[in-house]
Amino acid sequence: MAFENMPKPVPEGTVHGRHLARWNPADWPLAADWAPVVGQFLASQTGQQLGAFMAQRLAAGAIIYPPQPFRALALTPLADVRVVILGQDPYHGPGQAQGLAFSVPDGVRPPPSLRNIFKELARDPAVEPEPHSGGSLERWARQGVLLLNTSLTVEEGQAASHARKGWELLTDQLISAVSATSTPVVFLLWGAHAQTKQALIASRHRVLIANHPSPLSALRPPVPFIGCGHFSAANLFLQAQGRGCVHW
Repeated sequence: MAFENMPKPVPEGTVHGRHLARWNPADWPLAADWAPVVGQFLASQTGQQLGAFMAQRLAAGAIIYPPQPFRALALTPLADVRVVILGQDPYHGPGQAQGLAFSVPDGVRPPPSLRNIFKELARDPAVEPEPHSGGSLERWARQGVLLLNTSLTVEEGQAASHARKGWELLTDQLISAVSATSTPVVFLLWGAHAQTKQALIASRHRVLIANHPSPLSALRPPVPFIGCGHFSAANLFLQAQGRGCVHW
């Protein structure tokens, strides 16, 4: 099978510009061990339909974020994944999305969900978080935390505008690829949307469930995000498996 659009196996890359310039996945840096999954998706009917949709929207003048949709896959190779945090779609405000779930570039005001993530880190007595001078979670990604959104693109000012356009098939395949690895991984499933992916995860992995960190749900039952203790619980599991710990 020919994968004409298969991205180059580049270990990591630099984000250029603030929005997506054109639909050409071959230009998007990608760790080599993700390339077979992504290449097969792009060659599929769903992948081709997504490409046609994206090209059409760009031709119509749509502003699409982030500039490099595979940023999480560039910074966190499959072989290095220790933790998966699943979001829904990228931030849709100018300068916010950087291809990592919940993360914004340093210098951009952290959105409410990210502020609650930092609040939970500060609250957890078993965690000594690294100082956060901004909202970027890139250093988590470089430690094996896969910050994956279900949809990898969005249009400016229109939340979920690229939902159900094909990205979900790819991200399900990415989650399944992590699940298929023999090394145990921690999955942090925050909110009902992320929790629908639990069926894709093999039992040898650790799954931690809580409400979404959004202010609308972070303090509500059944499992409030604030107080969930997921960051210390993830590290306890990783240490028990001989995989070290994440410096949150």
